[in-house]
Amino acid sequence: MNIAYYPGCTLKTTAKEFDISTKASAKALGINLVELPRWNCCGTVHALAKDDVMHHLAPLRNLLRVEEAQQSGIVDDKKVVALCAMCYNTLKRSNQAFNADSDKASKVKENMNNEASVYSGQVEVEHLLETLRTHGWDKVEARVSKPLKGLKVAPYYGCLLLRPRGIGVDNADNPRIFEDLLKALGAEVVDFGYKQKCCGSYHTVHMVDVVADLSNKILTQAQAAGADVVATACPLCEYNLGNRQTAVAKKYPKFNGIPIVYFTQLMALAFGLGEDETALGMNKPDPRPLLRAKGLM
Repeated sequence: MNIAYYPGCTLKTTAKEFDISTKASAKALGINLVELPRWNCCGTVHALAKDDVMHHLAPLRNLLRVEEAQQSGIVDDKKVVALCAMCYNTLKRSNQAFNADSDKASKVKENMNNEASVYSGQVEVEHLLETLRTHGWDKVEARVSKPLKGLKVAPYYGCLLLRPRGIGVDNADNPRIFEDLLKALGAEVVDFGYKQKCCGSYHTVHMVDVVADLSNKILTQAQAAGADVVATACPLCEYNLGNRQTAVAKKYPKFNGIPIVYFTQLMALAFGLGEDETALGMNKPDPRPLLRAKGLM
């Protein structure tokens, strides 16, 4: 199947490992992710003001590109897959706002009058985790050639994969989608209480101490539960929990580091793909020594 794929900005810059491992693991499952032509930044954060129309233009232009791609035959239907939790959340909420408010939809169309076509509101925004669930966990499991046996993985959802209700990929109080994927890959799932807590998000720009506090709480609880690694689906979460471990260790000298990986990297690893496809050498801290010790690399 050919599905429109929206990478977003970060996956082309500081989260290339997410992009690389996603395309490789999806291809291994027979899912062809077709990168949208002429995609633009989604705006990153959903506009909360009810009268804010301008911040909906960027995400909705991307959804218009999906319709154009479907009309030109390069994708099979009006569906777009996103990876970054923030991009997914922004695209889906703008789409919902467009379809729920005819006045807002009309203003959006007026401000997109330079486009060759008009957005219909019919595009379905989906996270890759949802795509995999629809594809079938049994099919994911059947593709595994190197089960992640002995690897204890703590799934970290963060904020925007699950909230607000009606937008998130799963039940906000008792999510299972991440856990179901990890089980299909043969990993041992480690449940921990902070898997839905905020990592600090963009406070990392000007409030590093706050992020260090939050990351310390999340990571130490994952470690206390027995996790070898933490898996995430958000580049900003990956940065705050991974790259910011230097700041965490500086503030909390007893802190011991723990690798942070994207769920698609674990997929590529379990599918027996090479180091170029798993792109694990780009992660900080480096998870490869641990994975080699576990006999998984």
